Amino acid sequence: MKMKKTLLIGLPVIVVVVVAGFTLASRNRGVEGIEVETEGVARRHVVQTVTATGKIQPMVQVNISADVGAKITRLEVEEGEWVEQGALLVELDSERYLAAVESAEANLSAAQANANLARENMVKAEKDFERTKELFDRKLESQSVLDSVYASAEVEKARYQSTLDQGGQARAALRQARDDLAKTTIYSPMAGTVSKLNKEIGEIALGSQFQEDVIMEVSNLAGMEALVDIDENDIVSVSIGDEAEIEVYALPDVMLKGRVTEIASSAKSSGMGTTDEKTEFEVKVAIIDPVAELRPGMTASADIVTKVCEDCLSVPIQSVAVRTIEQLGAEPAGEHPDTTGQHHHRRTGADGDGRLAAG
Repeated sequence: MKMKKTLLIGLPVIVVVVVAGFTLASRNRGVEGIEVETEGVARRHVVQTVTATGKIQPMVQVNISADVGAKITRLEVEEGEWVEQGALLVELDSERYLAAVESAEANLSAAQANANLARENMVKAEKDFERTKELFDRKLESQSVLDSVYASAEVEKARYQSTLDQGGQARAALRQARDDLAKTTIYSPMAGTVSKLNKEIGEIALGSQFQEDVIMEVSNLAGMEALVDIDENDIVSVSIGDEAEIEVYALPDVMLKGRVTEIASSAKSSGMGTTDEKTEFEVKVAIIDPVAELRPGMTASADIVTKVCEDCLSVPIQSVAVRTIEQLGAEPAGEHPDTTGQHHHRRTGADGDGRLAAG
């Protein structure tokens, strides 16, 4: 009878344990482990790069502008046309400058005539002084007369010198007028392609020393470069001669090789006083063997190789995180078998087989 009571009391306990175990098993079947890719720590060829975007431009480009202001009367080229060095590009209205040359020539002629007249008067005054001096020496002329004749001779000498100076000014004005006239005809300073044409016949070309009015651009498209902007945090790792790979957005199937040729010594800033404020440096990357489809102004991205390690001990970048031990609540490194797929934190190191989670 006592055994029967014990059996009856134990049955509910067994049932509860079985039900709890079944429930827990059902819950565990609903929780799937997280798949984790692992990769071994190994020595690899590691390349450090800096990526920047910018525009394609010719390595050699000349802005063609007028040195004198006038209306454009003739354009000898079209955009995209090849021109040789010394080829005629533009003619400006030269009427005003031709008239200035003629006026300067007339002024020079008048100055020369005045100089000739002044020279004759000077010679006559010198002779008068010599004769008066002889009479004075023979006591036949007074001192006052001699002084008066001497003063007249000096005046004529000074007048002659003044006309010579005026003649020099007239010659300088003539040279300036002729130079201005010559500048109404513009020739190409180099062989290249007319990459941009800003003016048309009938428009005014503003000749100014303080503000350039570009009529056209002549570029040597055989040599191209990418002008990219690099953040101030990355510029310190970029050096002259660094190799680069350049991708032009308009030519997605073409990967170009390049080399850093110039790094700006001063920064340029944008978005001052806003959340978009940034400081960047311009870097020129010369393109090696540019393709014919390349055009100035195309957008490009350059991956500049700043450091290469041939045999570096490395891990996947996905395995690297910057956190403090306090943030992780980490435990010392050791063996921690994981069958649940849940996160475990360690101070350092890989598993016993030298593998780290890569994703």
